[in-house]
Amino acid sequence: MRPAPNVARDLLGCLLVARHGRILTAGRIVETEAYLGPEDGASHAAFRPGSHALFYGPGGFAYVYQAYGLHHCLNAIADHAGRPGCVLIRALEPIEGVAVMAQRRRLPVNSPRLATGPGNLTRALGVTRRENGADLTAGSLVIEPGTVRAHIVSGRRIGITRAVHLPLRFWVASSPYVTGARRC
Repeated sequence: MRPAPNVARDLLGCLLVARHGRILTAGRIVETEAYLGPEDGASHAAFRPGSHALFYGPGGFAYVYQAYGLHHCLNAIADHAGRPGCVLIRALEPIEGVAVMAQRRRLPVNSPRLATGPGNLTRALGVTRRENGADLTAGSLVIEPGTVRAHIVSGRRIGITRAVHLPLRFWVASSPYVTGARRC
């Protein structure tokens, strides 16, 4: 259990694997965003305090919520129980089950947009609220170790209206799978 910004950076290059029955989809994490406690105006801990007990739980579990009533967003809880912090997983480089991802997203298999953006990522992997609270170290939705051999960049988070100035977004600079392809 470590602070969300450290976890956000360290998740780059790790594999996110989703198993639904016999269907396996997976991708290398290439973009993340850290969200802190009540001091972070964009965090659920700041504007929805107490309504998301999981957000205050121990690290290593999935926090899945629905944004704008449209798409699901997958977060990895970070830090210690009682200290809110999580990492939004924003983009993947598809590795396994690419045809399934393409079918779910209604895109060509070679599209760099298959799992780019938090809502597209969860749609490609088939992640919904049923994975909320899942142990990310065991089970049907896991994060496995990986490596990044590329330059990591940080900057402002995107897609939010509060605390936009905080440099809590991390991405692999050379990846064409990053939201907006190296934008921001």
